Parts: sequence; structure tokens; C-alpha cells
Amino acid sequence: MARFLTALGLTMGLALTGVACAQVPANTAPNDYGKKENWLCLPGRQDACAVDQTTTLIQADGKTSTETFKLATNPAYDCFYIYPTVSTDPGGNSDMVIDEAERRVVEQQLARFGGQCRLFAPMYRQVTLAALRAVMMGQPSPGDGVLAYGDVRDAWRWYLANENRGRGVVLLGHSQGSRMLLDLLKNEVDGKPAQKQMISAYVLGMNTPVTDGQFGSIPLCDKADQAGCLVTYVSFRASSPPPANSRFGKTDEQGRRAGCVNPAALVAGKASTDETPVHSYLSSKGFLSSGEPKPFAKDVTVSTPFVSLPGLISARCVSEGEFTYLSVAVNADPADPRTDEITGDVMVAGQPLKDWGLHLIDVNLEMGDLNALVARQAKAYAGR
Repeated sequence: MARFLTALGLTMGLALTGVACAQVPANTAPNDYGKKENWLCLPGRQDACAVDQTTTLIQADGKTSTETFKLATNPAYDCFYIYPTVSTDPGGNSDMVIDEAERRVVEQQLARFGGQCRLFAPMYRQVTLAALRAVMMGQPSPGDGVLAYGDVRDAWRWYLANENRGRGVVLLGHSQGSRMLLDLLKNEVDGKPAQKQMISAYVLGMNTPVTDGQFGSIPLCDKADQAGCLVTYVSFRASSPPPANSRFGKTDEQGRRAGCVNPAALVAGKASTDETPVHSYLSSKGFLSSGEPKPFAKDVTVSTPFVSLPGLISARCVSEGEFTYLSVAVNADPADPRTDEITGDVMVAGQPLKDWGLHLIDVNLEMGDLNALVARQAKAYAGR
């Protein structure tokens, strides 16, 4: 159960943010984001983003090669990232001390964007795994989502005042981080001067309610060479679509459908509803309770942090019943040496929680496409 709740922190965090809960932490004074220790990642230093992103490529015939990673030198734009629920701190809200949990999620979700942009990732007093555990036990949450959002807002304002200097910026989030990002877009970006600096926003692993294809005045992206737009999706296996009890991808009470944009399709010049191969970067070590990944190919030993399997996985946006989501297919071939399955479900007693889909690897599934799309959007932003 403990491992299950640890994984659930990544998935359920979105349901508990934006609401002031029962117990407020003693230290609610604003953070000083002028202090470098309050940032996971800042440009020009060896920090949580300075991690190995080397990847083993495994082709359909089992042949392998190694893909190295190189940081961008003097990038022209920035990326501002808000991480999901990972804190193992005991209180309802996390402290501001960087732990292994925060470092690990940055390795998986942000560091590769260093090949495109300057990286900014603030620490924030997020709602913790302990708070989520209380909810799962039927108790009031001791976490305070308003405090968490206040930190994100303050970090964003500090970034704009001290680091932006008119540069374009991509905003990125996942799960609880995406809940924070939606509030930030609504309150601090949409219709504000900062909107002129926004190259794009990536609200991943979170329902983005849209009306006529827009979140407020921010449109969903429908082509690769488009700036000022929003990318969002939640992912489920094609063989296991969201069940009725799933929170992810569900139409809200106001009848607003969740948005879905498939980055791989946009990069390929297709519509998001078209089945398109995705450029995944899967962790060779697994992630949280998804468990250790199965061998990626017969007689292949992987020693790099990441694995990419060209052509194995494809995806398309699907809208069925109350749900809109990224449908992920594994194009398995039992005759070839590569794996016929991928790891990424939340597992309990050896069984997947189908209502969570592939939430644990939302970002990994399309990491290569996300990076390619960011590059295209930044070029469009620079040219407009």
C-alpha cells in the first residue's frame, strides 16, 4: 500500500490543489525566490537538471546505438517548469529542501529540455504524499493548495522581474504542477503583459477544460509552427480506455471537454486525431510504482538512463462519451526481439489501476516530440 500511495502522489495531486484544506503549515511566509536554494534548476549551475540523459536506441531488428545529449549553448528562450506531487515530507505541505524525489522527477520530465532552453524550476510547498495518504484513508487533507499556488505565483513573478528580460518562455507542468500552471495561466498570463512572452504552455497529465478549442483566450495548438498556444493531454492505453470512475480526461460539470493535443501528430503535420508514432524516452529504471520495466529487447542490456524504441509506440487523441484523452498503442510484433509491452501503469498488488491510465509516463511517452514541438514553436515566436 505504501508504494501505491507514493505513486498516487503523482496522479492524485491535481484533485487536491487550489483548495485551502484543514491544516495550514506553521511557516506560511512568502518564499524569497532571489535565493538560489529555492530553485531546483537555474541556468548556469550544476543542479537537479545537470543529469545524464544518454539514451539507448533499440531498432525493430534489435540493433542498438547510443544517443548522447548536449545542452544548448546560449539558448534564446526559457522554460519554466512546475513539478508534480512527489514530496515525501511528513506534513501536509512540503518544505523547501530539495530531496531525491524532486531531483528524480526533474531527471524524467525537465532536464532534456535543456537542449532547447534555459531551465527554471522553482521549489514550492506542494501538497505532499502524506496529505494524499490521509485522503485515501478517508481523513481531511492536511495540505493547503492555496499556499502551494502562492509559491508558484511568486516564483513566476520573480522570474519575470529578474530573469526574463523580454525573452520568450515555455511554461511546463505535470499533474499537480499542471493544476498550478492552469491557475497561473488564468491569473498571471491570460490577458496580461506576460502573455506576449509566452511561446507556449504544456499542461500535461491534467484535464484542461476548453470552450471552442480555447482555455480562456489561449487556443489549443493545432499546428507545429504556432506560438502562443497550449498543449495538453492525459494518456491511456488504447487497449484500456478510461473507465467511468476515472478523473482524467473527463468532461467537467460545466460541460467543458478536456483538451487533447498530440505533439507527435503536430510535428508530423497531422491532426491530433491521426494515429502517429511517438518519440518516447522511457526510463530504464522505471518510475515510482510502475515497477521495474521488462527487458526492452531480447539479449539487450541497457546501461543508459533512458531507452527509445522507434516505431514501437503510437498515439492519437480520442473523444468518446465523457472522455477526451491520448490513446496510446503499442505496435507489438511477437516475431521481433523488442518488447511487446511498456511499463507505466500505477500498480497495486500486481494489478494496474485502470482509472489512472499511463499517468506516470505522460511526459516520457512524448518527450522527443515535445522537444521537437518546442523548437518549432520558438522559431514561430521569434518570427512573428
